[in-house]
Amino acid sequence: MPNPNDPALRSWIDIAPTSDFPIQNLPFGVFETPERGPRLGVAIGEYVLDLYAVAQFGYFEDLELGAKMPKVFRRRSLNQFIALGRPAWRAVRQRLSELLRHDNPTLRDQPEAMRECLLRQDAVQMLRPIKPQNYTDFYSSIEHATNVGTMFRDPNNALLPNWRHIPIGYHGRASSIVVSGTDIRRPNGQRKAPDAAAPTFGPSQQLDFELEMAFVVGRPTALGDTLSVQSAEDYIFGLMLFNDWSARDIQSWEYVPLGPFLGKSFGSSVAPWVVTLDALEPFRIPGPVQEPEPLLYLRQTGNHNFDVNLEVTIQPDGGPETAVSYANFGLMYWSMAQQLTHHASNGCNQQIGDLYASGTISGTTPDSLGSMLELSWKGTRPVPLADGTERKFLQDGDRVTMRGFAEKDGVRIGFGEVTGKVLPAPSLDF
Repeated sequence: MPNPNDPALRSWIDIAPTSDFPIQNLPFGVFETPERGPRLGVAIGEYVLDLYAVAQFGYFEDLELGAKMPKVFRRRSLNQFIALGRPAWRAVRQRLSELLRHDNPTLRDQPEAMRECLLRQDAVQMLRPIKPQNYTDFYSSIEHATNVGTMFRDPNNALLPNWRHIPIGYHGRASSIVVSGTDIRRPNGQRKAPDAAAPTFGPSQQLDFELEMAFVVGRPTALGDTLSVQSAEDYIFGLMLFNDWSARDIQSWEYVPLGPFLGKSFGSSVAPWVVTLDALEPFRIPGPVQEPEPLLYLRQTGNHNFDVNLEVTIQPDGGPETAVSYANFGLMYWSMAQQLTHHASNGCNQQIGDLYASGTISGTTPDSLGSMLELSWKGTRPVPLADGTERKFLQDGDRVTMRGFAEKDGVRIGFGEVTGKVLPAPSLDF
């Protein structure tokens, strides 16, 4: 059986070398059109492959997908498909790879099937790909944690004593996670200037983005059960781009003693495509050396980081786009396997569709910082944009876009993009 990750594979669909979606990728998402309603789809080049239509034409008939097929492909989220399990995910991806291969006429030479199964991406509306049951945001970039500790605490002791021992995270708000393209309203909230005697309430003046990746839980655990770090990746369906919008002035006033709250929960954005862990297999790399060595339950062997190049741009309303950050997911100090293992270590039950974000991804150079807080160094170093303006934090009308891809042996596996535009804060009624 051909390896769907084989760099030599070619599709009968014309795909540009710079496309995020070659035949080796085949990420999963959810789309709708006025005529079809919500469907599961897979990205291939500039097209979406309608999985419900593929099933209707019988191309999945010999796969062991159970009684839920083909209805499982006619849903508003990937959750029920994910619940079929890893053998089903792999079987579907394998079959699609075979159908799309350049020398396979099964779908290519069937005009009616082609018309029903293949839609242009610009002709469909992408939906939020998963229904997150729960959402946790980690804090796993040592560069980001060091920068924040330097700005707000002691530069000589930037990391808190627990940081190198434990994957730090907090439970966020799943209900306000939205799909790419959804506008984000500037939040109102309490904020207190350092020299003020009392807080005030109003629109955040320090709205920020956070460059992150997120993984989707693909296999549940029962309450009270734990995971081994060696098996944790078996519980991960795939990865997606994630923007954890943050109101720094609200956050800095509220986060002591219980951590982030309203400065984070007003909105988070996810990309419409979930790239499977299988598709990312060729891009594994070693993570940073962990010193001191983690406790035994977090001690892992092998390569559990992924070499994914990331970019953030800001586009003022009516102006050009400016790239402000270039980072890499491979730098994360704590791996996804360690994050998930720790999350389950107290017996917390994991559910299909749970979304776990990496925390801000920052590098070691000035152009690799994953938030405006760091890029402008707490507002003291304005970031120049292509239209001649500067930013300390985000302004109304700004569009933030994040992109990511892995590349090796002539194959580029991309994540599409996650984008959102900042709208003014809602008016106050008091």
